[in-house]
Amino acid sequence: MAEEKSLNFIEEIIDTHLREGVYSSIVTRFPPEPNGYLHIGHASSICLNFGLTKRFPGYTNLRFDDTNPVTEDTEYVESIKEDVRWLGFEWKHERYASDYFDQLYAFALTLIEKGLAYVDDLTAEEIANQKGTPTEPGVNSPYRTRSVEENRDLFIRMKNGEFADGAKTLRAKIDMGHINMLMRDPILYRIKHAHHHRTGDAWCIYPMYDFAHGQSDSIEQITHSICTMEFVPHRELYDWLITQLAIYPSHQYEFARRNINYTVTSKRKLLQLVQDKKVAGWDDPRMPTISGLRRRGYTPESIREFCDRIGVAKRDNLVDVGLLEFCVREHLNRIALRRMVVFDPVKVVLTNYQGEEWLSSENNPEDPTAGQRQIPFSREIYIEREDFMENPPKKYFRLAPGQLVRLKSAYIIRCEEVIKDQQGAISEIRCTYIPESKSGSDTSGISVKGTLHWVSVPHAVKAEVRLYDRLFNVEDPTDESQDFMHYLNPASLEVLPQVMAEPSLLDINPGDRYQFVRKGYFVLDKDSQSSHLVFNKTVGLKDGWTPSKG
Repeated sequence: MAEEKSLNFIEEIIDTHLREGVYSSIVTRFPPEPNGYLHIGHASSICLNFGLTKRFPGYTNLRFDDTNPVTEDTEYVESIKEDVRWLGFEWKHERYASDYFDQLYAFALTLIEKGLAYVDDLTAEEIANQKGTPTEPGVNSPYRTRSVEENRDLFIRMKNGEFADGAKTLRAKIDMGHINMLMRDPILYRIKHAHHHRTGDAWCIYPMYDFAHGQSDSIEQITHSICTMEFVPHRELYDWLITQLAIYPSHQYEFARRNINYTVTSKRKLLQLVQDKKVAGWDDPRMPTISGLRRRGYTPESIREFCDRIGVAKRDNLVDVGLLEFCVREHLNRIALRRMVVFDPVKVVLTNYQGEEWLSSENNPEDPTAGQRQIPFSREIYIEREDFMENPPKKYFRLAPGQLVRLKSAYIIRCEEVIKDQQGAISEIRCTYIPESKSGSDTSGISVKGTLHWVSVPHAVKAEVRLYDRLFNVEDPTDESQDFMHYLNPASLEVLPQVMAEPSLLDINPGDRYQFVRKGYFVLDKDSQSSHLVFNKTVGLKDGWTPSKG
């Protein structure tokens, strides 16, 4: 029996709450802002929030934090929903912070009535300047003493659109000397005359994250509000607002981010890469976005396994991208069908072979249920140019003059002659085959150490292959000593415009994943057409990461 995995610290908290009867079931939420595409960092939060309600009784909401109309778009909403579903999760309710704009506005009026909020005329810069420092208290705004009646009137007029962007804000009245600077009269509402992707022009005031988030949690009766560690200082304000409004007491819990080396996960930086056309879009296979990983051929199972392996902790950490590659390689090795594709072809002519035949080859040696496929074989085949050497060193087991190799799932051949063009480049390799050496029924008694992949020349399908490497050439491109763009890897994409593939690859669909024998794992790209196949390299066959042995 497999040993049950131990609980992480958040699961331990929930387990205790359920055992002690604090809750009979739990409610979590995944609350992305629809201002960009989700990335691998979000995957951890998705797996955690949805995973909790798979392990414990309860459900998870998908809630869009759509409180900034300037940067948000329906395109991002739809991409986020697609990504969450693709990862294998389904939400109980689809919610939006904008669903609660009326309720949040009423909450703000309640704070005003209780003397706990005021309308401020200071600019954002002035507010920042009078907040003080961690060691020095801030200074009260000259507008802090406005009466409840005046604050109420001004806030209603803010809502009615009487003031320009930035002219006024609504601030909580807490303590300008508070040790937590986020508690020094934080802004609750600001004016933005901008079209909202859901509410249109109905509103021109929008709640700040700190005001919308906790109250939305409360409205949905979220029991465990899971955030990353940068929100630890925000927890005090989260609790203060809930207490003052006397609403359902949701609670915030924090876990550490897991950053990955050789990439960036800042939405601002990812957007810059897209806008500056350093990549081909949000779903460029070099991007750490979920859509980019999907286009590159990653599986949802491998990403979930990755998130499970890195775990949930209280300390930020830099994770080796090799672990992510290890997870997808392990999964694809089990599920990917094998196909033969020659990247740099050179023609081999079998001088003693006549006609053509169809040979049987296994689809996946790791999966007996995957069956066999038929591969055409003929007098002329392509092999990799690198698989032939005129003057080989000792212990060279590939093709060379007078040397024997096996063609995978076919015959043993011997090199007899090399033909060169006028420039001295090899144009053709002439060989003989051994009829008795057919794979599966070999009676030749000949043993060879080298096995080559190949493609029949008259049956070969031309295709384009895109080879991807790290988008950045340093482990930490967020190093502040240089602009992150400085670290872009100029060799992150290599295109092979014309490789030769076996014909079975004609009958596949975008997103289908394969192991190209001896080359790595590949996926058919969405750019493909029936007349022009395009494959993206997911990951190589060799593992650059080794799991720790415990």
